[in-house]
Amino acid sequence: MREKGKKRILIICPYPFDQAAGQRLKYEQYIETWEKAGYAVKISPFMNESLWQVVHKKGHLITKFFGVMRGYILRIRNIFSIKNYDIVYIFQWTTPFGTKFYDFIVRTLAKKIIFDLEDFVILPHKEDKPLGNKNPNPLLKFFRSNSKTLFLIKKSDHVITSSPFLNDYCERENLKKSSTFISSSVNTDIFKPSNKYNNLAKVTIGWTGTFSSKPYLDLIKQVFINLSKECDFKLRIISNFEYEISGVDYEVIRWSKEKEIEDLQGIDIGVYPLEDSQWVLGKSGLKAIQYMAFGIPTVASNVGTSSQIIEHLKNGWLVDSEEEWYKALFTLINNPNLRRSLGEKAREKILKNYSVHAIKSQYLEILNKQISHEG
Repeated sequence: MREKGKKRILIICPYPFDQAAGQRLKYEQYIETWEKAGYAVKISPFMNESLWQVVHKKGHLITKFFGVMRGYILRIRNIFSIKNYDIVYIFQWTTPFGTKFYDFIVRTLAKKIIFDLEDFVILPHKEDKPLGNKNPNPLLKFFRSNSKTLFLIKKSDHVITSSPFLNDYCERENLKKSSTFISSSVNTDIFKPSNKYNNLAKVTIGWTGTFSSKPYLDLIKQVFINLSKECDFKLRIISNFEYEISGVDYEVIRWSKEKEIEDLQGIDIGVYPLEDSQWVLGKSGLKAIQYMAFGIPTVASNVGTSSQIIEHLKNGWLVDSEEEWYKALFTLINNPNLRRSLGEKAREKILKNYSVHAIKSQYLEILNKQISHEG
């Protein structure tokens, strides 16, 4: 039933609410703001909780099969209600595989479409294939279709992107030349520093990410092994997969919403390794933003959006080689005063540019503009 006087938004997204970082730290944390501004929001995730819990794991074929079938049935049901909404807000994709036929139907029925795109997923599979996309799970290999994504980029009324590089591409391809870069962001009222910046306890180097990002962590595996021969530190990996690294004092913590803040606050140095590729140019720099919000000094590969978020040796440390990774981590482990200086400046940068308070007006401006141009 339509709520009197309210404009209605249907969000079509891949993952259950408040689970996937890409959704949580982009549009999801602004839904309450939209509702306060007079929008009625309906969320329609393709995956339910059961499928989300096993989608990155080997096996569980029955759960995966029925989870995917349920998702497609839900999408068919969505077709019959799309006309009742003023805006259809699509994050990443409508359906994980198949042709663009479903997207064509949505475009035909929807009054307005806003397409929120994270990562440069329209790259040809044979060209510049990202390390993080080489997943052995055959189900996941089909989760992104270039033609489906390109169709939505071209045909949407507005595109929201995760990086300046990706935004330039979408602005060229969108038929209305209507695209906006909106960074990932964090709630700095919740993401608060607790670091004491001292060496009274063993220094903890931390990384957080999902299975798809595991190959990036592997890029500096040897750095950790070499570093452990000279420095006393612990490596903390917050993830949804198991990880092994010989000769290093490490712990793997299963990511959970309940413990996310506590687990990240226990990190003294954050690491954000990436490869130099077109795919990475489309990434939002989310890990850097998370670490920096906690006042954690961050070491990151000097590529993509990271080099715009981090100012080298002012609020973080940018590196270009294994040798530079080693030097940065060795220096920070042994210099708590430098950790404090970089960490405090990092927090200031996030408060000013990457907090929900700094960014929320950008989303509302786009929604209001689409409504004002309705029809």
